[in-house]
Amino acid sequence: MEVAYDLWPQVSREIDAEDAYERTGHLLLYENETGGLQGGFESARARANVQNEFGVETEVLDGDEVREMEPGVSEDVIGALHCPNDGIADHTTITRSLARAAEAHGATVRENAPVRGLERDGSRVTAVRTADERFAVDQTVFLLSNTHVPQLVEDELDISLPVWNMYPQVSATEPMDEVPVNHLIGHDSRRLALKEISEGRVMISGGWRGEWDEDAQQGIALDERVDGNAADARAVFPDLTGIEVERSDASRRESVTVDHVPIIDTLPGADNMIVGTGWSGHGFAISLAVNRLLSRWAIDGTRPSRLSPFSLERLQRPE
Repeated sequence: MEVAYDLWPQVSREIDAEDAYERTGHLLLYENETGGLQGGFESARARANVQNEFGVETEVLDGDEVREMEPGVSEDVIGALHCPNDGIADHTTITRSLARAAEAHGATVRENAPVRGLERDGSRVTAVRTADERFAVDQTVFLLSNTHVPQLVEDELDISLPVWNMYPQVSATEPMDEVPVNHLIGHDSRRLALKEISEGRVMISGGWRGEWDEDAQQGIALDERVDGNAADARAVFPDLTGIEVERSDASRRESVTVDHVPIIDTLPGADNMIVGTGWSGHGFAISLAVNRLLSRWAIDGTRPSRLSPFSLERLQRPE
């Protein structure tokens, strides 16, 4: 995140997508002194100390200070962790702008072209195959197709990664004349995340999940879970009471690891292929930093030290 903080404003300017990124700051709200999903407010100072030590600027706020920044927040909120450098981005706009910029620098983009297999010479990948094309590999392959990665790795390398898929639930409210949420919002004891999106809507998410629908062949949002997520939002921001949820979606798969930290590593049998999967909801925020480090790895041939904690080795028994 320390690296990503510097890159987001810079890159959004470079790809002509400044309107798609805003540094709003993040508030992790607390309603309980103890317990919660992350230890309650008594854990806040320890968390702030660690985050500051790692370059993520963080301050502890009491309830009154939170309400100065978020006047619409419930009186039940007793404090927050504030990360002023966090922000929000329009994923679609940023992704398409990055693709256009990459093409301008000589990249070739193929859409709707699932990778069907790899060709290898010993422990080196020599080509990537889709249904219609074969792409020779001269140097490095990045396998970053997230939920597609574990099955391809198992099929091609006979390696089972400790990763599974889930279907995050995301909802959007109807448009409002005045949006009561000013920051990117998280919560210690509720599965809740909030942020303002286009046309005066609020996006509601934070850990509620959809389920796989065999007939539809995709994840679907369940009404009772949408209602539960919305009820949490209204409890924390009472001004959302009476505001309807306009749409919900759970069709976009996410890959998850047991420690909620992605795997970014090479694998036995494919020394020149760098794999990224198990993003566990963290992928977009750190993507620019990871991409810069991945390119350095490919060019220099040595894994940057900042990527060492993401190795598969952490999830394996030591010899």
